[in-house]
Amino acid sequence: MMTVRLASPFRLHGKEAIKWCLFTRVKYFSCKKHLWMTGYAASSRYYSGQANVDDGTDLSKIRNIGIMAHIDAGKTTTTERMLYYSGSTRHMGDVDDGDTVTDYMPQERERGITITSAAVTFFWAGCRMNLIDTPGHVDFTVEVERALRVLDGAVAVFDASAGVEAQTLTVWRQADRYKIPRLAFLNKMDKAKASFDMSVSSIQDKLHATPLLIQLPIGHYQDFVGIIDIVTLETITWTPNKAADGKNYTRTPLSKDSGSAIWDRAVEARNKLVDQLADLDDEFADLILSMEEYDPLTVSSTQIESAIRRVTLSQSAVPVLCGSALKNKGVQLLMDAIATYLPSPNERHHDFLQLYNNELCAYAFKIIHDKQRGPLVFLRIYSGTLKPQTSIYNANRNCTERISRLLGVFADDFRELRSLSAGNIAVAVGLKETITGDTILGSTSVLNAAKRRLKRQQKHEGKKGEDQVPVLAGLDVPEPVFFCTIEAPSQAYQPALDHALDCLQREDPSLKVKVDPDTGQTILSGMGELHLEIIHDRIQKEYKLETDLGPLQISYRETTAGSAVESATIDKIIVGRHHQVTVTVEVEPMADKESPSKLTVAENVTVLPEFIEALQSGAESAFQQGPLISFPVLGTSVTIMDVKIVPGTSTAMVAACTSQSIHSALKAAGVQILEPTMNVEITTDDEGMQLVLYDLSRRRADVSNIETRQDTRVVIARTPLSEMLGYATALRSLTSGRATCSLEFSNYELMNQAEQTKAIERITGFY
Repeated sequence: MMTVRLASPFRLHGKEAIKWCLFTRVKYFSCKKHLWMTGYAASSRYYSGQANVDDGTDLSKIRNIGIMAHIDAGKTTTTERMLYYSGSTRHMGDVDDGDTVTDYMPQERERGITITSAAVTFFWAGCRMNLIDTPGHVDFTVEVERALRVLDGAVAVFDASAGVEAQTLTVWRQADRYKIPRLAFLNKMDKAKASFDMSVSSIQDKLHATPLLIQLPIGHYQDFVGIIDIVTLETITWTPNKAADGKNYTRTPLSKDSGSAIWDRAVEARNKLVDQLADLDDEFADLILSMEEYDPLTVSSTQIESAIRRVTLSQSAVPVLCGSALKNKGVQLLMDAIATYLPSPNERHHDFLQLYNNELCAYAFKIIHDKQRGPLVFLRIYSGTLKPQTSIYNANRNCTERISRLLGVFADDFRELRSLSAGNIAVAVGLKETITGDTILGSTSVLNAAKRRLKRQQKHEGKKGEDQVPVLAGLDVPEPVFFCTIEAPSQAYQPALDHALDCLQREDPSLKVKVDPDTGQTILSGMGELHLEIIHDRIQKEYKLETDLGPLQISYRETTAGSAVESATIDKIIVGRHHQVTVTVEVEPMADKESPSKLTVAENVTVLPEFIEALQSGAESAFQQGPLISFPVLGTSVTIMDVKIVPGTSTAMVAACTSQSIHSALKAAGVQILEPTMNVEITTDDEGMQLVLYDLSRRRADVSNIETRQDTRVVIARTPLSEMLGYATALRSLTSGRATCSLEFSNYELMNQAEQTKAIERITGFY
């Protein structure tokens, strides 16, 4: 059957597809930009059938990898070339044309950026590659976080003309947190101002990593024609034909006859590589010491590859490769390096796996909603085998659910699976309660057995045998810094809006939705302007709701400026019942103004357990809405000094009195506002430098460094978020489009009194 696939989810099949082609005068296989046509074979866009079945691939031949980088470094283009060279697609998509496989959302294609992580599977060098293409924009860093949570290795892509950029630091730290071995791919070597040496230096200086140069570029900028392989001592060159797809290249062994410049560079790099490996790997050092006559050129490539693999897995160093994905150069060698140097699932140590033996244990790391199938839950299987039409147990939700279908995933295309074994990534249909971060087990008996093993292990280690639930760690989701109101077209559409927001919250852990108790308005909180813009766009296009967004506002915090002791009393008679309670509290500032506020009860205070819970509930309520501008309270220590409760008083009254006493104490001590600050990195030329610096000074920026990258300048600063609303547009206007910027949340800092007064007037309308 023939299928016509448009950029939208619209599909035609069989005779309808042929009629559509005849009506629009489109020839088979002729449309390049937004049309793919397939016969009985696999579509040019979709992967072949062999990639979506559990074919019993040896665990050592599986690679779960992620592509991570700063925005516009070339992640999606690199992924697109991998799919093409592996035979998974027949057409190389282009980000500018909006026809890439992994950028399938309309919002991604309109803006030319990656918004959501997309999983694909392909085969290369005898290995099954489960790859996740992640976003590079700071607003979607949670997508990177949850992808890295389930991956075994990663490829960090760098723009060779910029080196390490702001978001590169963020994703690198995320990979460090999960101890993920990685490769570095210096992309865009054909670009003007590309510098291999500068990029390598930035990796060493900014990421504090040890780069292993296993490749060197041949040529510069538009004359970049190939690569020197330091491991095999070969040159790999591509034909300069612009129409070439890069599949064919020439390998030539290096010798002294290859040209003195190339040979000298290769010999110097080989000497340095062997010396580095000898310092980093004891086994390789022993091999070098056992040689009768030491010569780095005589060390076999197999021995060097084994040593590189060991230091990569131990994260002692990072192999560095280079190429140009857009010009179809170097991607196949990167794929070879992934298969050779990055770990398989059985080479990654997970302490929790021994608790489950070989029983099913999986982790839900992503959820999307499909109109026909419902919630699609992405699972990384750590042990056991997953099958459709089976029941599973959610250890976090304490509930049993049934998987109706099991799907293999290729971006937004899915295929049925009969089963899938450990080490792989799959999509489960039918899980209604599961959310991101949940641990999926075979049954409750599996969990109980794991608990018993954990207790025995704790007893053996001399630890207290607490009744812990052995589940996988959840995600570290940062607090939102932007918020705005959202309104349905009319009250009749409010249930539909609530449903849309519930679905989007389940998909995106960084999106927070709440209802203002005073006004009844729905409030969205997100990671940035673009994040909330995308959410609004999805509500309009996917859920067909013409909603209105209120003005974007900053998520401030409040903290105490000093210490104070205050009391509050509630004395009321409600429906013939007398409620009387007096709570005395002391508030004090904590050393860390950004740490969560905490409540303690003085030792001399004696109350019933149910009232202890009421005191905690009242404190939490007070911490959620401060007395000055109703924002959360941080960095405050509250001590319950005295509680007097008349018998018959309800716990709700105790909680309300506690909240009132804390607010009174905060007002007496003085309240200060904490504002979010952002790390800003601006790239400009010499002409725009002074304009940028002057503009930053107006925005209360603290410029920490100005770097030079050839003939461009990089300004690194920290500035309040309130001063950066709409900054990207303002910067383009200021520099006539010559400058670019990236922002990343830094921390909360105290406002000075003048700025605090302005903020209160802006938020409340008066002071």
